[in-house]
Amino acid sequence: MPPAFDHEKLNVCQEAIRFVAWVETVLETLPKTLAVRSQLDRAATSIPLNIAEGNGKYTAPDRCRFFDIARGSALECAACLDVLATRKQIQNADAGKAMLVRIVSMLVGLIKSNSDVRVHEGASHYGDAFVAPGTE
Repeated sequence: MPPAFDHEKLNVCQEAIRFVAWVETVLETLPKTLAVRSQLDRAATSIPLNIAEGNGKYTAPDRCRFFDIARGSALECAACLDVLATRKQIQNADAGKAMLVRIVSMLVGLIKSNSDVRVHEGASHYGDAFVAPGTE
């Protein structure tokens, strides 16, 4: 079925839906009682929902607010995948994190295109290795 709503035409929304499908395969392998499982499920679901809601808003600040929430949810998903990998609950988070890098980059682009007065974070930070404070 061809896209019926404007948000369905956005590449970022399509990528977010693909990420939700990828996450579902991960969730199926995790115990239902694991707190990070529920958090990952909710955060992943939040990404396309906030993109859709934001895309339907009439003013740029309203759109940016929802795109910001979607971006935050994507970053939360990346942290959930890190926690799962650290706890050895999943073997490899790389495929999911690669999808999230693309999603965050596209969301940053949407935010930039809707506001020229915002402080923007560079997308290059999302590929950098994490170094715990005090261990440099």
